[in-house]
Amino acid sequence: MTPATTSTTSRTAVYREGGYNSRAIQAVWWIVGFIDVLIAIRFVLKLFGANPAPFVRFMYDLTWPLVAPFHGIFNTTQEGRSILEPESLVAMAIYALIGWGIVSLIRLMSRPRSSTTVVD
Repeated sequence: MTPATTSTTSRTAVYREGGYNSRAIQAVWWIVGFIDVLIAIRFVLKLFGANPAPFVRFMYDLTWPLVAPFHGIFNTTQEGRSILEPESLVAMAIYALIGWGIVSLIRLMSRPRSSTTVVD
């Protein structure tokens, strides 16, 4: 015969109230990424001296309001048709920093609160 043993187990349950608003965070990063890609296309088109085709004009017109606040910070260098536009690089960096700030604010405002319950 084997002796009877008693065992006790206790379980710990962790309940999370709220949570990061991941959809909002994803939306912010998607918008920032989209804006940065548009500005990067503008930068490359200017750098390679693209011909003023309809698509090129469309990209310049579309991205000008995004780059305009940073116009004049640095001198624009032109070599033939190629234009080095540093304000585009500054705009990309600033929009990425703004996105990071918004995401940090969302995480701060929707930080999960945990509570622990021990069940015997």
